[in-house]
Amino acid sequence: MTTVLLILLGALLLLVVVVFLLRRRFLLSGLGAVTVWLRPAGSPRWSVGVAWYGGDALLWYRALSLSVRPQHRLRRAEFRVLAQRSAGRDDLALPGDVVVLECSTAEGPRELAMEPSTLTGFLSWVESAPPAS
Repeated sequence: MTTVLLILLGALLLLVVVVFLLRRRFLLSGLGAVTVWLRPAGSPRWSVGVAWYGGDALLWYRALSLSVRPQHRLRRAEFRVLAQRSAGRDDLALPGDVVVLECSTAEGPRELAMEPSTLTGFLSWVESAPPAS
């Protein structure tokens, strides 16, 4: 009985790992999909995830999750980049070469961090938003 239970537990663990890897591959395969770190203003913790931007919203999915729903949906018409800076001492969880964007959203202030190679495309997407009505 114990052997059967261990085999089932191992199979379940393997299934979770496979689903996790397939989810990540699916998220990164879309156009406009980039790795983005997100931190709500006032929070000390950065969370890594995959962001899809296109159309009228940025959808952010937590990297270490099995959820297929975005954890944050930031509407482009209500999204403003207030400032940008290099990662500093308070940003130890970030790679050293990322750019941190201080942003204003309908849900409140957020900080996004991304690699310089993706920054230009993202800023173009933000700036090309139609005027808010």
